[in-house]
Amino acid sequence: MNVKKFSASNSRDALRKVREALGPEAVILSNRSVDGGVEIMALANEDIAALVAPSVEREAIPQPLLTPFPPKRTIDGNQAASLAGALETARAASVAKQAATSEIGDVMSEIRSMRGMLETQLAELSWASSQSRQPHRAVVLRELLAAGFSASLARHLAENLPAAATAEQGMDWVKSVLVRNLQAVSNENEILEKGGVFALVGPTGVGKTTTTAKLAARCVMRHGTGKLALITTDGYRIGGHEQLRIYGKILGVMVHSVKDEADLRIALDELKNKHTILIDTVGMNQRDHMVAEQVAMLAGAGTEVKRLLCLNATSTGETLSEVVRAYQGAGLAGCIITKLDEAATIGNVLDVVIRQKLSLYYTANGQRVPEDLHVINRDYLIDRAFKLKRETSPFQFQDDELPLVIANTVHAMKDKSLREVNLG
Repeated sequence: MNVKKFSASNSRDALRKVREALGPEAVILSNRSVDGGVEIMALANEDIAALVAPSVEREAIPQPLLTPFPPKRTIDGNQAASLAGALETARAASVAKQAATSEIGDVMSEIRSMRGMLETQLAELSWASSQSRQPHRAVVLRELLAAGFSASLARHLAENLPAAATAEQGMDWVKSVLVRNLQAVSNENEILEKGGVFALVGPTGVGKTTTTAKLAARCVMRHGTGKLALITTDGYRIGGHEQLRIYGKILGVMVHSVKDEADLRIALDELKNKHTILIDTVGMNQRDHMVAEQVAMLAGAGTEVKRLLCLNATSTGETLSEVVRAYQGAGLAGCIITKLDEAATIGNVLDVVIRQKLSLYYTANGQRVPEDLHVINRDYLIDRAFKLKRETSPFQFQDDELPLVIANTVHAMKDKSLREVNLG
């Protein structure tokens, strides 16, 4: 097959060259504009015939399922010129369409950007106007932000604040709303009397092993050593399982070490006569893909395993939200707030617990076993959040800064969890 290329200043001259070289029945393969003119790729008609002519061998073999080639078509000069024009028109239309699509996309992107800016400015103006009419709202918003609560939750509560004569009345209402929305297990009989299998999970360094030991001590004090079993999956961290073994030795409880789902199944089957089984798991970064594998291992253990997520009170709200999203799923019974004594503010962790509707089992605020593990008192916890509020100047919002804070919450206010907050 001999494909030839012909160039000329225009289509007519290029087609003339094609006919002179390959005859009037030449087949045009392509026609495109190039710098300084037109370029045509063409093939002699007999070369096309050679391609489609059946071979002797094929004719000798009966092939009833194959359809014959269609009859050969030839293209004369006028048809070629017409085809070339049509191709050029189609190409121009395609380019124009792509340009129009790109332009529309740019316009829509600009409209969305302008809409976002407008929403932000309107929110800022609206808050500034409201602040002048109801100054106690600014006080409530500032108190919530200083306590560590997110700007979006703080704005949601401030905007829905009932007409109040004083800022103190407004704060009383806010505290009552937070208490009402904080789901807590106020009676530890949920664990100590009912028993079952509980796995403490969460990122590295959040205090799972110490919290496991505190829970174990409470169980031993209630039921004795014979009713409790301890399991550790923390074989990765150097000395990880040894720490729990030391606690187990002090309590008089054996610690079983497992490395995978099969081991866990065997251990749980052997310990099925125990009233309570506590599992101390290996800590994992919330962005580690192995978190999902750990969740799957506990879910596939053949026995119902209730997971308790340990949340570090010193972490930011954004980090805690990531942790909850990573560890959520079937089997997550609730959470335990750890390192409460190390946190400058605790509104951040309470905000996440409220938004995610987690059941709060305990708070931990030190290393002592078992003293530094506390059953939840919701009123005390919310009240403490405001007593711990940041008083230092760099972190305290001023009234003239509040409209900007409000403006930046425009998109966050669409969060479904805010609409589910029970305002009473």
